[in-house]
Amino acid sequence: MRHNLAMIGFGGMGHWHYDLIKTIDDLSVTGVYDIDKKQQEDAKNKGLVAYQSMEELLADECVDIVVVATPNDLHKPFSIRALEAGKNVVCEKPAAMSGEEVRDMMEAAKRTGRFLTIHQNRRWDQDYLMVRDLIQTDKLGDIFRIESRVHGSIGIPADQWRQFKEHGGGMVLDWGVHLFDQVVQMFPDQKIKKVYATLTHVTNLMVDDGFTVELTMESGVKVLVEAGTSNFIPLPRWYVCGSNGTAKIDKFAVPGTIVRARGNGKKDVIPVLTAAGPTKTMAPRKEENIIKEDLPLADSDVRDFYRNVMKVIEGKEKSLIKMEEVLRIMTLMEAVFESGNTGKAVCFEDSYDR
Repeated sequence: MRHNLAMIGFGGMGHWHYDLIKTIDDLSVTGVYDIDKKQQEDAKNKGLVAYQSMEELLADECVDIVVVATPNDLHKPFSIRALEAGKNVVCEKPAAMSGEEVRDMMEAAKRTGRFLTIHQNRRWDQDYLMVRDLIQTDKLGDIFRIESRVHGSIGIPADQWRQFKEHGGGMVLDWGVHLFDQVVQMFPDQKIKKVYATLTHVTNLMVDDGFTVELTMESGVKVLVEAGTSNFIPLPRWYVCGSNGTAKIDKFAVPGTIVRARGNGKKDVIPVLTAAGPTKTMAPRKEENIIKEDLPLADSDVRDFYRNVMKVIEGKEKSLIKMEEVLRIMTLMEAVFESGNTGKAVCFEDSYDR
């Protein structure tokens, strides 16, 4: 069954969707609508219909899927309009500006009987999948800490709406929505008991340009989630600590490293002599007492997102990204803002029904 898709918004992410969809069987981009005349002209040059209004796009009976790739504050109204026009909707992340808005979108999908999903594309990140699969093994012993970071050094680009609060800008909504979703997918059956956040405003006073969040999982595992836009020397993308070893992945989509203990390593420890004195506690293990191995890249194909969308519409599969999960992440981000603004930890999910 062939599906035709139209996009509301043809900026950076709109072009990303377009380029991806060209490689997917049985899915075509029919046209786009964008308020930017340059984007409209670009659409024409690509052989697409450049709709003159959203009404014209929604009235096109050939279109059964609409992608909403606009600034965040427009996600809710545009998604609901498309649902009410009888279209299935793929909305860019974050779904909306608040949990209440997400609930309104979910109600509209239920009322219209159309399919609504959110483009949580970083569930297909290879580095995330490597860590997710690793922590399901006992290679590192009992996992007690996971650190997930994205670091850049250019601030929030000056030409982007992400600089402005009224449009839903800031790093919590931009990157937090991905990083928190990945954590939740790693621990699908666990509550998040506590949230403690700090927000930074190094280059932007209107919205957060970075954040550091510590999540306490129900099992006691601590997960540090961080995004920074003024970090000229980035820390590892992933750092995973267990009772018997450590894993590290430096960047997106690169192999990682695992270092594990061979025995307890307590014998033959030679103190390290520093300029200010010796230390035995921080002395490295001898090479014969550790095992080093590669953490290979995971297999992944982000096109599976759209393949699943088509199968859901055809009634052949269930959605890989459930709106209940999306709502949970939105309420988590609200807790992050609460903690960051008050300087206090927030108790979370005491009543979360698994």
